Amino acid sequence: MKILILFNGGIRLKILIIGGSSIIGSKMLELLKEKKIDVEFTYFQNKTNFKNGHYLDITKKNDVLELMEKINPDVVYHTSALTSIEKCELDHGLADEINVDGVSNLISGCRQINCKIVYVSTSFVFNGEKSSYSESDERNPATYYGYTKAKSESLIQSTDLKYLILRTDALYGWLELWQRENSVTRAISTIKSGKILREVTDWYNTPTYVSDFVNASLLLIEKNKEGIFHVAGSEFINRYDWSLKVIQKFNLEKNIEKINSSELNLSAKRVNINLQNDKLYSELGIKMKNISDGLDSMIKEITS
Repeated sequence: MKILILFNGGIRLKILIIGGSSIIGSKMLELLKEKKIDVEFTYFQNKTNFKNGHYLDITKKNDVLELMEKINPDVVYHTSALTSIEKCELDHGLADEINVDGVSNLISGCRQINCKIVYVSTSFVFNGEKSSYSESDERNPATYYGYTKAKSESLIQSTDLKYLILRTDALYGWLELWQRENSVTRAISTIKSGKILREVTDWYNTPTYVSDFVNASLLLIEKNKEGIFHVAGSEFINRYDWSLKVIQKFNLEKNIEKINSSELNLSAKRVNINLQNDKLYSELGIKMKNISDGLDSMIKEITS
């Protein structure tokens, strides 16, 4: 492992973000640029306006090794994945190629230059049969997407690399034009367009404000933490009630309809997973926002 030089209470380091155009990647880029931390990033389909971007297909091992050797980062922050639950369920080969083989290639690159890997994972590594989950609970996914993420977690843990695995759930916040809508932006755009928002009452999440996630990620990196952390919101709520809070905060018309998830005829069943974030608070004093506070922060972003 490279020796990181402490300064002003922080760490002088170089970070490579894999997936810099994702919602997490782009927010992390903004944060690192603001803090004047040395950062480079990769993109696949969508190139951002930030400098120091590199095209990379993580399924191409030689390309991964070559780029990582060239950049020689202290930390690789991996945000890229095939996150569509439906696509993963319908195309196991593609899911494996991106979510497992791609991670394996990054592990090889990290071992080659002896750097730390920070892996963004998901609540879907669990099956929802328990009332809540801590970092020490056994992985037992109920979907193929969850299987690929659990497999990659296991691959990372089986190496001699220093690592952080950051599990999160239902990220929300303002988006770039190319990014897929999240539950909050979808609720706002649907109702503003005059359509009825149909939301399920039997799906529960721990919604996570994306800026909270990246701030916590950076602090974990700066404090040189290792292992698994749940970096998720502080409220367990169903999608319908979550959308009601969005409607109230943004003063939208209450044009919303309750539905059951069975009406959506999805190929992969969604499971309700309550990620506990007590470890994050006990070790670093980080209290993740509840929905009301997260929505207030979104409003401040566009009014300040």
